[in-house]
Amino acid sequence: MKVANKKKITVGLIFLLAFVAVGCSNGTDGKETSKKDSTTNTIKEPYSDTQFLMGTVVKVSIYNEGKEAVLEKAFDRIKELAAKITVNEKGSEIDAINDNAGVKPVEVTDDMYYLLKEAQHYSKTSEGGFDMAIGAVTDLWRIGFPDARKPSQAEIDAVLPLVDYHKVIFDDEKQTVYLSEKGMQLDLGAIAKGYITDEVAIVLKDNDVDTAIIDLGGNIFVMGTSPRREGADWNVGIQDPNQTRGTTIGSIPESNRSIVTSGIYERFYEDPDTGIKYDHLMNGKTGYPFDNDIAGVTIVSDKSIAGDGLSTAVFSKGVKGGLEFIDDIDGVEAIFVTKENKVYISKGLKDTFKLTSKDYTLEKNETLK
Repeated sequence: MKVANKKKITVGLIFLLAFVAVGCSNGTDGKETSKKDSTTNTIKEPYSDTQFLMGTVVKVSIYNEGKEAVLEKAFDRIKELAAKITVNEKGSEIDAINDNAGVKPVEVTDDMYYLLKEAQHYSKTSEGGFDMAIGAVTDLWRIGFPDARKPSQAEIDAVLPLVDYHKVIFDDEKQTVYLSEKGMQLDLGAIAKGYITDEVAIVLKDNDVDTAIIDLGGNIFVMGTSPRREGADWNVGIQDPNQTRGTTIGSIPESNRSIVTSGIYERFYEDPDTGIKYDHLMNGKTGYPFDNDIAGVTIVSDKSIAGDGLSTAVFSKGVKGGLEFIDDIDGVEAIFVTKENKVYISKGLKDTFKLTSKDYTLEKNETLK
């Protein structure tokens, strides 16, 4: 069902929600030129390519001298994986699984089986805060698409029983995935970019690239150290969830880490009758967007797939519960921004996070009730 043409649909930004605070010179055809740093095998101005894929801006920048050709390999891998994951695309393995819900198991490739097992892992870890089987709900709302709408309560009630990752059946020996009830749908939109980011990092490493920035629409991965800062960590800006892309609230120094930011204003639907905005982060237990004090959250981790899965998971817990959840996970940190413009950080970022915006205040975690 589509919304009538005369109704107004507002879709928020679906571009970058975090950025690395380093500049690049402009080039042509999405590519940028390089400037050599004669003291190392790195260059201060990277080989860089930017393309619009998977509904977002994808940019890969390589700072190793003589490695421009690796850009093509990186984008080939992105396109290969996107074709398998994106729904309503020819050859989509996720489509094949959804189309056979309640009918039969579907054999998938190694790539998809790994991704789906990881999705199961984060569904379990978050106790359904992130649920890989949320597709029946997101398909009702269609937030981010021209036909987005607010479904009726009856429609939501009808599909809620289908949102249950426990009903996704895996057969490790046959490498098959089966949705046990008709109407069930996988939706990996909350985790797919993280997986692809990690795979791009593998491509770069396999081709002897150790200094680079990977940016898949808000999933940032910084490799090595900054050639412009004499080997210091990259300075990563943290996106202001209430402002347009490129506006930051602060920064953290990172190296060989993933930084993933999600926010309620990243993508939303505004009801033309009430003016109420509904964001895209859905609660599988209610069928509506999460409703708590979080405006945005940034997850810092070794793998981008973890950042994706956990950023969605903590939205289900609120700031206090989310901080407690993150502090119990080794090697993972988080920055929470509330709707009241307060910032809370996990324990491991106490000495590294720098607040730069005057519009926000850094709060002590002990003040949370």
